[in-house]
Amino acid sequence: MTETQVLVINADRPDIDHPLAIGPEPEMFKLAQHNYKSGEWPFPVRLVKPGTNVRSDEAYLASMLPDPQAEEREQIRDIRRAHRAGNHTIRALTDETGYVSQRVSYLVHKYSLPLRNEYWRAEKYDNPNEIITGQTVDLLGDKIGAPARSIRQASYSNGIVCGYYISRVSKV
Repeated sequence: MTETQVLVINADRPDIDHPLAIGPEPEMFKLAQHNYKSGEWPFPVRLVKPGTNVRSDEAYLASMLPDPQAEEREQIRDIRRAHRAGNHTIRALTDETGYVSQRVSYLVHKYSLPLRNEYWRAEKYDNPNEIITGQTVDLLGDKIGAPARSIRQASYSNGIVCGYYISRVSKV
């Protein structure tokens, strides 16, 4: 059985071309512990395999941040699962998934899941991801700052009010 060869490098300034020591992994682990505890190496060290692309700790930690699109995909997957299970209102989907009502509402309208209740929808003209909804014309008007009459008129002709496409989404 061959032992894995590793390099001991300075973790603060990772440089694979100038290792502090080279050898089998168990021995290098013991050496790194001893030298760090004795104070011979007053900096943190890292064991890496030869040929490894070594990055700084900041780049490593940044690569571990969660992907926002992956989080959104997971949330919409949960919401669709709850929708297939028979929950067809924002409140029921919120209760089933445990997500905040505003987040559920945003994702339901972004991915156009049909709901049992009727509502009004305003989609930003230059940003289709910005969607505002309301149960009544008056609520939607308050949210986008437009009179209810203008919203109702725009909904008949798929017009634009205050930079938003207005539509009325009927019951399922």
